[in-house]
Amino acid sequence: MNSRRDFLGKMAAASLAFPFVNSAMATGNIFNPKSSDEKILRVAIMGLGSYGTRVAEAMRSCTKAKLVGAISGTPSKIKDWQSKYNIPEKNCYNYLNFDNIKNNPDIDAVYVITPNALHHDEVIRVAKAGKHVICEKPMAINAKEGQEMVDACKKANVKLLVGYRMHFEPHTLEIIKMRKAGDFGKILFFQGLSGFTIGDPNQWRLNKQLSGGGAMMDIGIYSINGSRYMIGEDPIWVTAEETKNNPEKFKPGVDETIQFQFGFPGGAVASCLSTYSMNNLDKFFLNGTKGFAELDPATGYGPIKGRTNKGPIDAPIVTHQTVQMDEMADIILRDKKPVVPVDGEEAVKDLKIIDAIYKACKSAQKIKLDL
Repeated sequence: MNSRRDFLGKMAAASLAFPFVNSAMATGNIFNPKSSDEKILRVAIMGLGSYGTRVAEAMRSCTKAKLVGAISGTPSKIKDWQSKYNIPEKNCYNYLNFDNIKNNPDIDAVYVITPNALHHDEVIRVAKAGKHVICEKPMAINAKEGQEMVDACKKANVKLLVGYRMHFEPHTLEIIKMRKAGDFGKILFFQGLSGFTIGDPNQWRLNKQLSGGGAMMDIGIYSINGSRYMIGEDPIWVTAEETKNNPEKFKPGVDETIQFQFGFPGGAVASCLSTYSMNNLDKFFLNGTKGFAELDPATGYGPIKGRTNKGPIDAPIVTHQTVQMDEMADIILRDKKPVVPVDGEEAVKDLKIIDAIYKACKSAQKIKLDL
């Protein structure tokens, strides 16, 4: 996928080749929705790529959420998902007609898992259709678009959550619990290393029109968000510097490597790295006056491993997306308050920080943050 135009063109072509409609009868498998008394969150996934498939597979083990619908511009993927996940045709849509979900009482929420630059319009359309929204991170390509998404969901009286799966991960939550209990003393320092060597130069993640940037918009957001929940504060300033060694692969506006630093109101500082050019970078380190905590790996799909000055963290190994979707069902259906927020407002804070990081890279100045 080389451009947004190509992407949308493929979607339009797909809609002509496979014009899903909200038919009254489902073909193939018979769909029997759960009783509303059981309060199961019924989810349609938009974007049936590799991560959408990972979420779908994880949802097989969910007890509070159920995959019931699919939205894609590729007819063959829809057919495969119908068979594989027992999805009725009446719950399948393409990118041009998914507004019709407003007439489908069997879908409660849509999980948007498409390229970053498409999130804004898609989330707003889902909200206008009266459905709750879960959106992959980053929620948008800048804070302005993110705030518009939050406002649209509030106006439509639907909830907007973001796919911060680490906010439910047991090792991560144990460190947060220990930090809140004062086990590490006064927090002084956080280090976040997030990176890998990216492959195919033609993929959408290296196309600014679709990604909104480069490594920062993909892997760097983990260190940004991680610094906030590990320290327990929001940063008040940022400095940053970009390094680009391969301008042929990383075009203008697509960052290869960025080093960035934060300052926090309690006096802690953070030093982080986001890159698409180095492997073995998935580590968090938190240091305080009484102890430390480390996650290595910190944000990968698992298993997460951690230790503190007291020894290894004994926490269960879980499938992140299974726990995430069950927890999000509780948030949407029962107003559960998570330990770390996963709502749109939380995502806008990260987007404001990303905007400031890019600004700091261009200006070589310390940028004040007001989150």
